[in-house]
Amino acid sequence: MNPDPAAAPPDATRTLAAFASGLQYASIPQAVVDRMKTSLIDSIGCCLYGISLPWTRHVLAMAQEDGCRPAAVIFGAGERTSPGNAALVNATAGHAFELDDIHKESIVHPGSLALPAIAALAGQAGQRSGRDWLAALTAGYEVGTRVGNAATMQLFFRGFHPQGTSGCFVAAAAAARMLDLDADQTQHAYGIAGSQAAGLMAAQEGAMVKRLHAGRAAQGGVMAALLARRGFTGIANVLEADYGGYLSAYSGAPTPARLTDGLGKDWEAGKVGYKPYASVTSIHAAQDALRALCREGALTAGDIARIRVGVSSMTHVHCAWPYRAQGVTAAQMNLYYGLAAIAVDGEAFVAQYREDRLSDPRLLALIGRIEAHADPEIDAMGAAFRHAARVEVLTRDGAVLRRDILHRRGSPENPLSHDDVVAKFHLVAAEVIPDARARAIVQTVEDLDSLPDATSLLALLEPPIRRP
Repeated sequence: MNPDPAAAPPDATRTLAAFASGLQYASIPQAVVDRMKTSLIDSIGCCLYGISLPWTRHVLAMAQEDGCRPAAVIFGAGERTSPGNAALVNATAGHAFELDDIHKESIVHPGSLALPAIAALAGQAGQRSGRDWLAALTAGYEVGTRVGNAATMQLFFRGFHPQGTSGCFVAAAAAARMLDLDADQTQHAYGIAGSQAAGLMAAQEGAMVKRLHAGRAAQGGVMAALLARRGFTGIANVLEADYGGYLSAYSGAPTPARLTDGLGKDWEAGKVGYKPYASVTSIHAAQDALRALCREGALTAGDIARIRVGVSSMTHVHCAWPYRAQGVTAAQMNLYYGLAAIAVDGEAFVAQYREDRLSDPRLLALIGRIEAHADPEIDAMGAAFRHAARVEVLTRDGAVLRRDILHRRGSPENPLSHDDVVAKFHLVAAEVIPDARARAIVQTVEDLDSLPDATSLLALLEPPIRRP
């Protein structure tokens, strides 16, 4: 039960549905439009690289065996499938390598959900302009992150993966807006999608299924919108229901006011950050701090006697478990491996998380010299600082170097620029597509709000990638 049902905004599900269904490009602040373009470029890079990875290939093979009507593009595969299967494959690809964008408060990666949902319905929706795409993208980001905000970190502490749970509302809102559903239909789309929310955090310790959480959330959002368009009904008060509603069931201690606080004025879609490392966001501040100390002190891994790291309780639970080489997912989610990669290679990007690095003796030796603890002073700063870190390096010659990072590189407080994200896109895209195609994708996104028909972007995403 919701411990304080009176705190829930009346008709919150309906309010968010009316907002998304009525959202027009002209009402979105230019700064948010710019952020959506940046996010779109970032998300495309994640999807195109992600389709090359083994876990996504399994999902792709399953979709191919279905032999569905070829109605929607599978990014980088050179073929088409049903809208639901396209969303499943493309969103799995988008979340396939821990590179997708992140909204800190909600703990949701909206880009790997909204883009696949929108693209999956491009054929069903009729001609849609670039401005329609940007409105749908913004609707998904805004609604889904607000749901995650209201669920709070308690959802995570209960063991649910926000990407598969709160993330279904990103996909449902984006899909409903792409289909031009009215407020009633959009409300039911939320109620259908919320009934399917799923994803368990135990998947982080090595299972491929973590990637599938995004795929299923996007697929569920697409299915919800298509069913709602037919008149199928969902839970009309899915967010605020006291018994069996999303917040009461998944969080148990939500802050329901976060669903609608500042709606249309304070844009959550504008608060998305980006990842410079191919690892879980929670450890990026620690990686930033160690990277800075190693560069400033000209330290190699061999110079380091011990590393001590203070992080929030959430990061400690999430990431500071004993490392074992049990797969790429586990390495990307693990604090000790991520710090070892920085100390040994000076970087933590694609190359550092390849299968052949997971048991590297140099990394394992450094991991044995790292200690981590939950820092009560970081916890006392509040949830906004849950990614903060304090790093202390003891060198073999007796020096003690310290660095605190409160806001990771790539966060809204310490942002990557648009050009930084474009550069990241080109680094990732270079693994799988020619430079000319990559440049054409960036230019098309930059010009998206002037395109009367956005299918030209899909045409650039459809051709097969080369396998790295």
